[in-house]
Amino acid sequence: MPVNDVLGEFLGTMVLILLGDGVVGGVLLSRSKAQNAGWIVITTGWAFAVMAGVFTARAVGAPGFINPVGPLAGVLTGALKPDVAAAYAGAEFAGAFVGAVLVWLHYWPHWGETADPGLKLAVFCTAPAIRMPAANVLSEAIATFALVFVGTAIVEKEIGRGFVAPLGGALVWGIGLSLGGTTGYAINPARDLSPRIAHALLPIPGKGGSDWGYSWIPVVGPVIGATIAALLAKAVMLPR
Repeated sequence: MPVNDVLGEFLGTMVLILLGDGVVGGVLLSRSKAQNAGWIVITTGWAFAVMAGVFTARAVGAPGFINPVGPLAGVLTGALKPDVAAAYAGAEFAGAFVGAVLVWLHYWPHWGETADPGLKLAVFCTAPAIRMPAANVLSEAIATFALVFVGTAIVEKEIGRGFVAPLGGALVWGIGLSLGGTTGYAINPARDLSPRIAHALLPIPGKGGSDWGYSWIPVVGPVIGATIAALLAKAVMLPR
C-alpha cells in the first residue's frame, strides 16, 4: 500500500477536524467574533470541512474516506482488504487527534474566557440533546446509514472525480440539518473519539470531565449504521 494513501487519510482527517471543531469553537467560545452564530453556521462549517478534508486526502493520493466507517464499508463490500482498511482507520484516528490539538492552539486565549466546561467539551466532541442511550445509538446509526448509503451512490454514479468532495460536503450538510439535532451527528468514530481524548489530555483551564460514559455511542452507532448501509449498497447498488 502506498505511503501516500495513509498520509492522505491522516492529513485529510486533520483538516476535517481543524475546520469542523474550529467552527464549533468559533460559535461556542466566549469572545469569539462568531460567538452565538448558531446551528446553521456549525452545520455549514462542517460541510466545508468535509469538502476540504476530502480534497486534501485525494490530492495527496488517498481515497478520501476521512472517516473509519468508509474503510469498514470497503471491507464489507469487498473493495478493501482488512489490513488496508485498518491502516486507513488508524491514520484517520491519528489525524483527528492532531486536528483537535490545532483547534486547541488556535483558540488558546478563549478557553480561559469561557466559563462553561460543557461548551469547552462540545468544541471537541458530541453530546445528546436528550440523553437516552438506545435512542442516541439509533440516531447515530440512522445518520451514518444515510452518509454511507448515499455516499456510495455519489461515488458510484458521480459524473467526475472532482465532484466527490463537494457532493460529500453537501451530503454531510444535509445530514446535519435534517438528522443532527438529536446527538450532534458524529457519524464518524474518529471525529468524536480522538478529539475527546485530546480534550482529556490537553491543559484546558476549567475544562471538566470528558463524558466517557457517552463516548461509546458515537463509535458503536456509526459502525452499526455503516454496516447496514454497506450491505444494502452491495445488494442493490454495486456491480456484481
